[in-house]
Amino acid sequence: MFNRRTLAIIKRELKTRLFSKSFIIMTFLVPLFMIMVFSIQYFIQTMAGEQRSDIIIISDSDEILNKVQNELMKTNAFKSGDLTSFTEKVELSQFEEKLKERKSDLLEQRITGLVFIPSSALQSKEIDYYSYNPNNSSLFYKIKPSINKALIEIYFASKQLTQDEINFARKDIDISGFRITSDEEVTRSGYGNSIAMILFTFLLYMALIFSGSLTMNAVVEEKSNKIVEVLLSSANSTELMIGKIFGTVIIELIQMAIWLSPVLLVLTTSWFMIPPEFMPQMSIGYIFYFLFNYGLALITYVSLYATVGAIFDNPQDAQSGVWPLMMLIMIPFFIALSMESNSQTSFAVIASLFPFSSLIVMPARMILVEVPIWQILLSTVINIIVLLGIFKLAGKIYRIGILLTGKKPKWSEVLRWLRVS
Repeated sequence: MFNRRTLAIIKRELKTRLFSKSFIIMTFLVPLFMIMVFSIQYFIQTMAGEQRSDIIIISDSDEILNKVQNELMKTNAFKSGDLTSFTEKVELSQFEEKLKERKSDLLEQRITGLVFIPSSALQSKEIDYYSYNPNNSSLFYKIKPSINKALIEIYFASKQLTQDEINFARKDIDISGFRITSDEEVTRSGYGNSIAMILFTFLLYMALIFSGSLTMNAVVEEKSNKIVEVLLSSANSTELMIGKIFGTVIIELIQMAIWLSPVLLVLTTSWFMIPPEFMPQMSIGYIFYFLFNYGLALITYVSLYATVGAIFDNPQDAQSGVWPLMMLIMIPFFIALSMESNSQTSFAVIASLFPFSSLIVMPARMILVEVPIWQILLSTVINIIVLLGIFKLAGKIYRIGILLTGKKPKWSEVLRWLRVS
């Protein structure tokens, strides 16, 4: 498999891409892009939370109106001017008429919303919200705690409880998570591992799609420009495919190692002052496993992308054949992100062992929980077996497709290529 000609092709790939402007730009651009994406998301969430809201609180009880208004005035949103509230007492029988009077104000958004708190809410805690935008979660986040506290205080006031007992009833519970592993040390869990899971999964997703597309386009270009015929004069198709795949894998592993170097510095040094709740709890061994798994994923997907590139003569036709490959990356990506809420569901465990999906899901799951060694080994063995099968099938298609030009082949013809010895 590896000989002098294969190594020459690998060197050609390294020389062509490793020192290219696109490689250097992408190496530094991707981290900046990710920082920008998270910054924009944080900025948008902040702006959504700081949007000014003017609400009217209506009830048939003066006590409810006074208590709710007093609680709202204690909030940061009210103090900063992001929230203003007005109270109005209305009997239940007259509420529908009052709502009609305020309808134009709500439609023209002179008023953000109308909150109706009937006396029955003291037993049911059911209130109504009327607005042009009835699903304003940022507003609910501002007003729900205050309304809840007011209703609790009124409810328990008639129970002859002390103020301390009422305050205790109003207080929400605070759950602190502690991660249990096979090590003796029990560590407090924060947001670090969830952030790291999203970061690593996003990096893996982007790198696989980018490297695969780059390889496919390079194969299509070499085929359409007849460069591949020159290359095949000094090496056979198998050597050419192997050299191109492993050249790409080496380049992408170098790039990923550069991207992960800040994480290594965070784990091994005290140069970065990160709050404990944002500090990821992972070992250096995980970084090496991630790179090893990334190498398997690269060989698997780059082989498939190179095969698609060998089938078609132009990038436009190649795009029609690349969608199944993209789905093999996108579906596991979304499965991995969904594990943030619970990484130990049966679906998550199966996905972390299933071919193709395990390449993305298993590394994400390992960040969130301690995965048994046998599952990691089983996942690796399955991926290696699938990789060998793909490599064999891809070699057959690549050998025939790389020299065929002209009419775009049908998929039935491609399947016949697999039966050629």
